[in-house]
Amino acid sequence: MARHEYDRERFIPIPEEILEIYSTWRPTPLVRAKRLERVLNTPARIYYKNEAVSPPGSHKANAAIAQAYYAKSQGIKRLVTSTTAGQWGSALAFACTFFDLECTVYMPRVNCQQKPYRKNLIESWGGQVHPSPSEHTDIGRKMISEDPNNMGTMATAKSEALDDVLSDDDSRNAVGSIMNFVLATQTVIGEEAKTQLAEDYNDYPDLVVGCVGGGSNFSGIAWPFFRDMVEKKTEMDFLGVESTAAPRLTMGEYLYDHADTSRRSPLFKMYTIGHSFVPPPIHTGGLRVHGSAPSLSIMVKEGIVRPIAYNQVEVFEAASLFSRTEGILTAPETAHAIRGVIDEAKKCKESGEKKVILFNHCGHGLLDLESYVEYNAGRIQENNADPIKVRQAIQHIKDLYPWINK
Repeated sequence: MARHEYDRERFIPIPEEILEIYSTWRPTPLVRAKRLERVLNTPARIYYKNEAVSPPGSHKANAAIAQAYYAKSQGIKRLVTSTTAGQWGSALAFACTFFDLECTVYMPRVNCQQKPYRKNLIESWGGQVHPSPSEHTDIGRKMISEDPNNMGTMATAKSEALDDVLSDDDSRNAVGSIMNFVLATQTVIGEEAKTQLAEDYNDYPDLVVGCVGGGSNFSGIAWPFFRDMVEKKTEMDFLGVESTAAPRLTMGEYLYDHADTSRRSPLFKMYTIGHSFVPPPIHTGGLRVHGSAPSLSIMVKEGIVRPIAYNQVEVFEAASLFSRTEGILTAPETAHAIRGVIDEAKKCKESGEKKVILFNHCGHGLLDLESYVEYNAGRIQENNADPIKVRQAIQHIKDLYPWINK
């Protein structure tokens, strides 16, 4: 994994044992959303890569299988990780079953409460789940002593995972996003999509869309098309859709920051709203993170990727329309991408442009039914980030590292 992080090779061969496991659900379907197109009355052609068909129900299985394989090859006994909404945690627990590895997952307390079935799924695959902050680690106990009502974030869960793994030589920290080696293992999505678009539809996208948390699903579908853009010197549009509860790309700053509250992780140059920022509780836990991948961040910085943010009411409206047209109950995270696609398709209706839009349907919402119950009952609120608290958290980073964050 460390070699993959820094290797300058264009392509990395996928080991046969990983390919064999992938073959149980890959290639995933590439579908043209004709019913959605008709309802929107748009001249745009909309395609989605359906990663929801993996056993854990999301794209996360692609990276989880790879990390479990390499850990087993190295003689590691246990993988420890942090997860937000639980998609990564459940994917890693699933992967560990293939390689007889133990799996420990730290999940923000608020997400454990909102997504109880994600926790149950992890445990069904033999994983152990600790609501974070927990009494299981020194850093967790410290957080609880300082704030007994701390509901946790991805950064608190990450801190506990690192605290745990550093005390056990037979364990390693598995990572669900941000790092290049994670994003690289997700490019199987975009590589398949290119082949399927060409062979099945004789088509090619003008716009690639994905929801953005840490950046794994967006980069997985976008990187191969970005490579085409660079090599063939063609124009293409990339749209990264985030949550207004954690608006890293739209309200954050491009700074060096940590992935965790305890500041044990490396410093990453990324768009961030600060590791000390606590996003308001939302049903889209997978996007409730303070920073995005450095490679994605620099693409935003250079104007290659357009960022946009939506609140959870807007995205559930989009998810509801998608379920009524395409028949798939989508994950709240994926619903952000769908919201972006719908708005872009409406622009095509106004302009008459016959744009080809491709997005990554990165997960299903069958374990998020409580969220839909809340939405259908009219109880979901926008829960946007407080701009004052965002500025305070960003200033905190600048004060910590004034020599690199000027």
